Amino acid sequence: MSAISTSHFNSSTFVLTGFPGLEADYFWISIPFSSIYAMVFLGNCMVLHVIRTEPSLHQPMFYFLAMLALTDICMGLSTVPTVLGILWGFIREISLDSCIAQSYFIHGLSFMESSVLLAMAFDRYIAICNPLRYSSVLTNEKIMKIGVTILCRSSLLIPPVIIRLKFLCYCRPHILSHSFCLHQDLIRMACSDIRFNSIYALILVISNLLLDSVVILVSYILILHAVLAIASREERLKSLQTCVSHICAVLVFYIPIIGLTMVHRFGKHLSPLVHVLMGNIYILFPPLMNPIIYSIKTQQIRRRIQRLFCLKIE
Repeated sequence: MSAISTSHFNSSTFVLTGFPGLEADYFWISIPFSSIYAMVFLGNCMVLHVIRTEPSLHQPMFYFLAMLALTDICMGLSTVPTVLGILWGFIREISLDSCIAQSYFIHGLSFMESSVLLAMAFDRYIAICNPLRYSSVLTNEKIMKIGVTILCRSSLLIPPVIIRLKFLCYCRPHILSHSFCLHQDLIRMACSDIRFNSIYALILVISNLLLDSVVILVSYILILHAVLAIASREERLKSLQTCVSHICAVLVFYIPIIGLTMVHRFGKHLSPLVHVLMGNIYILFPPLMNPIIYSIKTQQIRRRIQRLFCLKIE
């Protein structure tokens, strides 16, 4: 009887939350969301195209930027079917298997983005604190190894906690808090023992997001110490300017995560609309802003894009 009950729960569907109270305006809401997703794809594809076609950008910093852009494209692709599907009226529910798969990609890509930002911080640390060894430390071979390590770290540590979602018993209302699936949302509905999921997920967050943020902070303390030791004021400013884009990328990634965590932890009394908006900001804000930040702040990319558009206009 227990097996039948578990099978029943695990084959059930979950209701995706759109924008509570705004159902009549979904058509109009879909316009800015469609535009944002289009900007995410086009902006990051442009960054990848520029890096691939411009020989002067074949440097470690831009290889890591290409990894970041690719991660952002995949993040958009992992959520666009459900978010726009709800707004366009195509879907309202999602199966458990699809929900688990989406949860895997969202969390895996978040960890991947954090790892890439950490690699970019290491790149800036070597470039400023040990510039004479930059080319020997960050060779193409080592960059490939870093990329493989990032991929393995982000994809191989998550399956134990995600796969276990398949075997939990979901007896609470199957209503998700967002327009997509998150691990913390699914275990909230489970009646089974979720201690493994809770503890393992906490360890993952500490060993990935928290540890990465601490190491990035330490690297910038060391960078600041090295920059302040430079005698020339112009050289100090020039060194710091090479870090501005990365600092902005770190902020647009970690601030939404902190905001969403605070809303989940302390905002149970808030309107469901707040949860939905914070979830979408967490998913869409970094992929949208990263191409803009690097196009504006990175001179080589800005000039290459300007030349690209000038050629197309002519």
